[in-house]
Amino acid sequence: MKSIRHSVLRTAYRAGYRLMRLYWHAFDVEKRGVKCVLTRDGEVLLVRHTYGHEKRWELPGGGVKRGEEPAAAARREAREELGVDLAEWRFLGDLFERIDGKRDRLWCYESELVDGEVERDRVEIAEARWFDRDSLPPDMHRYVRRILALTAART
Repeated sequence: MKSIRHSVLRTAYRAGYRLMRLYWHAFDVEKRGVKCVLTRDGEVLLVRHTYGHEKRWELPGGGVKRGEEPAAAARREAREELGVDLAEWRFLGDLFERIDGKRDRLWCYESELVDGEVERDRVEIAEARWFDRDSLPPDMHRYVRRILALTAART
């Protein structure tokens, strides 16, 4: 029964995302979001969503809610998408990117996962995998390398 529910919700996410893309293109929308660089023993976590660019690897993250601080949004998104509650987040910087027709301001944060595993939200995250920084997959979203470069600049 759970897998049927997940399948229905994934379909709803995909349909909703397609509708939102039309809206973003029509009205030149500006959105605020966060991207989370989660590291563990020198590896970085990348995800594939069940909607949007589901074939590309990207960093976990999502929208910043009205009145929410970006750091709180990073913590919330990591908890919702990956089942981890990390209190320590380092601000890496922000960048502006056009994604699916909308203008995104992305605040980028980094946190180290010391112990434990991630438990992905199977409705929103199709796959989550740890990658060595020297062996990143070629099929990443274009902004991933830009954000990972921010982590290298801080070390």
